[in-house]
Amino acid sequence: MNKVTKNLLLFCGGTLFGSAGFRILSSKDARKVYTHTTAAVLRMREDVTDTVTCVQEHCSDILADAKEINAKRAAADECEEVADTCEE
Repeated sequence: MNKVTKNLLLFCGGTLFGSAGFRILSSKDARKVYTHTTAAVLRMREDVTDTVTCVQEHCSDILADAKEINAKRAAADECEEVADTCEE
């Protein structure tokens, strides 16, 4: 078998395989699979979005509490400095 014949056979085989693959991928069963897969991905995205929102809410609460603690600590330090200054 020479090189030209081999390449021609490979081209024809690839074309037939591609045509069959296209028909398989565009069938009703394949479309159902695509639809169910897309629906699952959308559900997963919604769950991830809910989880991220929950974590963000908790982080903002933690940040607010930390700022409050630091403000109280700074106020207490100021009171101690004023008291030390008054004693002198």
